[in-house]
Amino acid sequence: MPRSSTLLAFFTIAMWSFLATLGAQLKHVPPFLLVGVALCVGGLIGLPKFRDWRVPWTTFAVGVYGLFGYHFLLFVAFQHAPAVEANLMNYLWPLLIVVLTPVILPGSRLRPHHILGAVIGLAGAGLIVTGGKLSLDAANLGGYLLAGGAAFVWSSYSLLTKRVPPFPTGAVGAFCLASGVLSLGVYALGAAASGEVYIPTGLDWLYLALLGAGPMGLAFFTWDAALKRGDPRIIGSLAYLTPLTSTLLLVSIGGRAFTWISGVAMVLILAGAVIGSWELFRGARSEGARAEGRMK
Repeated sequence: MPRSSTLLAFFTIAMWSFLATLGAQLKHVPPFLLVGVALCVGGLIGLPKFRDWRVPWTTFAVGVYGLFGYHFLLFVAFQHAPAVEANLMNYLWPLLIVVLTPVILPGSRLRPHHILGAVIGLAGAGLIVTGGKLSLDAANLGGYLLAGGAAFVWSSYSLLTKRVPPFPTGAVGAFCLASGVLSLGVYALGAAASGEVYIPTGLDWLYLALLGAGPMGLAFFTWDAALKRGDPRIIGSLAYLTPLTSTLLLVSIGGRAFTWISGVAMVLILAGAVIGSWELFRGARSEGARAEGRMK
């Protein structure tokens, strides 16, 4: 896999790591207002490349399906199931990227280490998200299915961008802006029905701008660029580093305690990332051997 793709994937993961920290500062903001504003900010980031927004309608539909569909299902899931369990179902998406790769991208094959790495990474993500305490209740089945649906939408979107006719990464700005407007529309309908309208404070706007500039803006551009250049089976395994780095930020910035369960989860996630992306290490060793041969 090209080094540029690996760097872009790590950069995306680094930005997504700030999602929980910034989101904690905005937990009082209605979710669809938060998503709508942040995605609109992400869309505005792409304005300098607005000429890239002219893509076939099928490509545009895939983009909106991914960005709006994912966030819509996820936040509705949070309304119908406990956040911990719903978030665990949501973190099926890296595993689904790995498993669905040969289904959506003909010619790709799954090797045992791809599946093993993804499963180990999921186990680590499950530990770090639930804290080792998981209580699935059949009464919340609808919420679990919605969160699983969100995971499917994000994983399939990530792969479908490699199936549609090639399009410039700048077009992601159009996907963000359209999805943001749709999210604000959902919020407006809910606000009209309830009669409650939330007006963000100045500090809210600052955090919303940071959210839209990074985890819910630029990150979508770099994610698209990474997938265009790299192997989704490897990137899917690396994606499990997101809950790990997010937790480490919450520990260092947000005052969250680091427990032994977090330590076990860290080992599992790192092991899963290494096993699932073994080609990266094998390629690095091969390059090193070739360089040593040239020196001799």
